[in-house]
Amino acid sequence: MTTTTRIDAPLKVTGRARYGSDHNLPGMLHGYVVTSTIANGEIVAMDVAAAQAAPGVVAVWSPFDPLTLRTPSTPILGDTWVPLQDRSVTHHGQPVAFVVAETYEQARDASALVEVTYDERPARTSLADNLDLAEEAPPGLDGEPSTQVVLADGVESIDDALAGSPVVVEGRYSTPTQNHAAMEPHSAVAHWDADGLTVYSGNQGAFVQQADLAAALDVDPSAVHTVNPFVGGAFGGKGRTSVPAFLAAAASRALGRPVKAALSREQVFTATANRPETLQEITLGADRDGTLIGVRHDSWCSADTDRSFVEPTSAASRVAYRTPNLAVSQKVVPLHIPRTTFMRAPGEAPGSFALESAMDELAVALDMDPIELRLRNGSLGPAGSDLQWSSKYLDDCYRIGAERFGWSRRTPTGTRDGDWLVGMGTATAVFPALRFPTTTEITLRADDTALVSVGGSDPGTGLLTVMALLGAEALDVGTERITPRLGLSAYPPGGMSGGSTATASVGSAIVAAASAVLEELQSLASAPGAPFAGQDVTYADGRVLGGGRSMTFGELLSALGRDAISAVGSSGPGEELTKHSFSSFGAQFCEVRVHRWTGEARVSRMLGVFDAGRIVNDQAARSQLRGGMIWGVSAALHEGLEIEGDGRLANGDLAGYLLPVNADIPEVDVHFVQHPDTLHNPVGARGIGEIGVVGMAAAVANAVYNATGVRVRHTPITIEDLLDGLPE
Repeated sequence: MTTTTRIDAPLKVTGRARYGSDHNLPGMLHGYVVTSTIANGEIVAMDVAAAQAAPGVVAVWSPFDPLTLRTPSTPILGDTWVPLQDRSVTHHGQPVAFVVAETYEQARDASALVEVTYDERPARTSLADNLDLAEEAPPGLDGEPSTQVVLADGVESIDDALAGSPVVVEGRYSTPTQNHAAMEPHSAVAHWDADGLTVYSGNQGAFVQQADLAAALDVDPSAVHTVNPFVGGAFGGKGRTSVPAFLAAAASRALGRPVKAALSREQVFTATANRPETLQEITLGADRDGTLIGVRHDSWCSADTDRSFVEPTSAASRVAYRTPNLAVSQKVVPLHIPRTTFMRAPGEAPGSFALESAMDELAVALDMDPIELRLRNGSLGPAGSDLQWSSKYLDDCYRIGAERFGWSRRTPTGTRDGDWLVGMGTATAVFPALRFPTTTEITLRADDTALVSVGGSDPGTGLLTVMALLGAEALDVGTERITPRLGLSAYPPGGMSGGSTATASVGSAIVAAASAVLEELQSLASAPGAPFAGQDVTYADGRVLGGGRSMTFGELLSALGRDAISAVGSSGPGEELTKHSFSSFGAQFCEVRVHRWTGEARVSRMLGVFDAGRIVNDQAARSQLRGGMIWGVSAALHEGLEIEGDGRLANGDLAGYLLPVNADIPEVDVHFVQHPDTLHNPVGARGIGEIGVVGMAAAVANAVYNATGVRVRHTPITIEDLLDGLPE
């Protein structure tokens, strides 16, 4: 395990890191997005004359005079929505026009002059009120069906299994719509020249944005150059190309000048995409010794009218615990709401709130320690699969965590500290370990340095530093000799920052690229006329060795008259998927204090112990996991979008959309149980970006119950939820 200061830290803390909208080009125009004021209907007319006549305005586009854009589509993500292509309105705050002017202020002010006439229709905005419209969800990205039933021999149905269980608990749990609320609003700067289009825009993968823009603009991908070396937060919300990128690119082509477009903070809540709302019903059946007999998990989630994303909340129930009988279902309810998409730990985050709360309820019903219940039912692999986990040390996570947290001091009814009721809660964290196909290029240079390049992105996760560490390791040199490069579509494709895959994906490709470039180096060294001609050579410590002497790779390249040599390496999921199942695991611990008179709940201690294979950079990994755990507290006590009956967001800004601040978060303790998983990838690392949030909301809710005896089955937990049930 290595601790290395982030390579990009000096640029970020001094303000020298240039994000998408930080780019200002000569002759640049500014665009402002106009959004709808209804949630469902048709645009029947749009008067843009006053806006066009406003000072500084250059152009106004609308569905009646649209920018030419096609709909991009990928096999995995499906269609990416592009604005202004038809007159239908499917949610409040949908982009419906685009005003371009000489300055941002002129474009913004002129946008207020655009008059839109609608044929408004009733809107469906409530998940709970529209369950009768629920549809069977399509298979997940991994091909798993949305409905799965696994039954023991001789068991006819999950209902029979549950009916025959000596102890049964059941509950209905709900989680609200959430927004990514990244610090950097979605934005883009676009310009065209003889080489084609260049777009500066924060995205989770430069090559993904390149493909989307090329398809939307109907040009060859080689004519599109996307640049995003710095991304101010993403979490899934910048996995697809944004509205500003599409509009700025198309407007720049039409006007022959650079165009910058940026969403306002309020528009980020409607003109991007959100985590869906969920409703989940869970029934657990167990023997009196705590052994699970049956698990039933039925889920509903909200979606936009295009059903662009389904929140797979039953995912954790398929893998977290061993049970002979399992039935899960996933349904989707199309509503007139902003688009839905991936958000950190999609499926597992809201799903674990329900499952881990239910497990806590089962522990109470059994009068059993919640950790003992979880250890007794540890899974060997996903339900219905013959493939066992490649590596799993969750028992160690709980054992170490219980000792570090002082779990032995927990009582079934909490404790008191003056006017504060104090409780402890725990929950299991599990998130799939995945890899994406990735290609990386390594260039050895005559000055004894090396470039490691991939077209992914680092939205604050620390991938840039990990690339330097793994590049140095693969080339057997110091990290100061490695220059990692990210965020350009000109680099090899891969390394998308999503699915907690970046380190495993890019790291595996680095190993392959290093092997290829060193093989080329040794071949050149022993070629006729070369310094080691005809000799058997080896490589170590950054040097080529042979015949009793050695040269650094830079010295060898200089002797050969070469400035540099390069090689690419590719890696992706393969045969290992037929032999094992892969996941990261963790044990979450939380202490909560609830004021006995006011009902105020405050988290006072947090601990997460994680089994995620090899940890490449200890400092960055701890930061990632602390951030995820804080997000879990946010989900439990603060966060949720409120959608009114007419589709308007009641709290679509950072004033009303509550997020934790420093005073809400105590010291967060993170510990690793390190066992490199080389069955998963040659680096031995598994994903850590998302598992930190999994289970934490449930751990908070379970601690609240332990402190107060009040079981809250929804998030966020509010003062009103607790006041009536507080003990005297």
